[in-house]
Amino acid sequence: MKNNIFKHFLLATGLFLGITSCEDREIINVENQTSSVILDLSKHDLVLDSNFPSNPALTINWSTATYTVPVEVKYELQMSGTEAFDNPQVLANTTQSQNVTTFTTLEMNNAAKKVGLVPDVAQKMYFRVKSFIGDNGLPQFSNVTTLTITPYLARPVYEYVDLYLIGNATAAGWDNLATNVNLLPMLKTSNSSVYEFTGLFKAGGFKMIKVKGSWDAQFGKGAADGQLSTDGGSGDISIATEGYYKLSVNTSDLTYTLVKIDNPGTTYDAISLYGTATDNVDIQLTKSTFDQHLWKSAQAVSLKTGVVKFRANSSWDVNWGTNSEYFGVGTAGGADIPVSAEWTYDVYFNDSTGHYTLIPTE
Repeated sequence: MKNNIFKHFLLATGLFLGITSCEDREIINVENQTSSVILDLSKHDLVLDSNFPSNPALTINWSTATYTVPVEVKYELQMSGTEAFDNPQVLANTTQSQNVTTFTTLEMNNAAKKVGLVPDVAQKMYFRVKSFIGDNGLPQFSNVTTLTITPYLARPVYEYVDLYLIGNATAAGWDNLATNVNLLPMLKTSNSSVYEFTGLFKAGGFKMIKVKGSWDAQFGKGAADGQLSTDGGSGDISIATEGYYKLSVNTSDLTYTLVKIDNPGTTYDAISLYGTATDNVDIQLTKSTFDQHLWKSAQAVSLKTGVVKFRANSSWDVNWGTNSEYFGVGTAGGADIPVSAEWTYDVYFNDSTGHYTLIPTE
């Protein structure tokens, strides 16, 4: 009995001391001390030369942001086409150990386009540094520094990965050459891992490839129906019966669905691209001989900055559009499709679904 009483006394004493020590712990508050300040741009007037895309063009330094206790500081170098930073874009991300970074001519040209600057004109570009800890804790902003920059005309910043259908069940056959004009891209979606395609498949097999002319990045059938494999020895996804199908692919979880659908009804004699980006001239697309609902540009189409829509028979009676650049699902009588950069584009359109893709040429 005495032993039990003694054990209970020790336990109670330990709990009391533990509570007391918890109450005595110091709560550490982390607070801003000094914000990061851009110290120097290596140049304040920059004319970019397209002949030297890999040359160093601009170096940016900033002082270190400090907090009241030692913490890991992260930096986000932001840029904008306006001093108010109405729509800031990220130029670079660094950590506490790096507060200087250099950009090439091509990187600066792409950055200028990203904030809406136009080629061959000297314009102001604005920079600032955001410092923070953790995911986005205690953010601080530096002063704003300006650069006068003259960008050059170049391929638009196209940050998307395309998937092309290949196989004897598709229009492309098994020819993966970059010159095969029948390699058709699947529609990209707001989820960068999800792709869709609705169209005719013949009896046979098919896969998807990322790069025209290369089998290195391919997606074929995996261990079972509905599963994908990226292995070079992946199987063909089989089509037993010719017809129209809706294909959905997820390259992240390596799955796909393939659902047979009814044949689309209405067909058109002509589909064109029209708008201010075409100088208000109809650019006629070519109908696929494989699938009468698929259209593409016979050659790369030159577009100016502006807007376009797809329309049937060079008339506004039937037209498709939506406010999405590069790819989207056009709806009947929908919004104008924006073209933010003058360049040449490969154009694809599906009149049964409104799916379209505009890919800047290399």
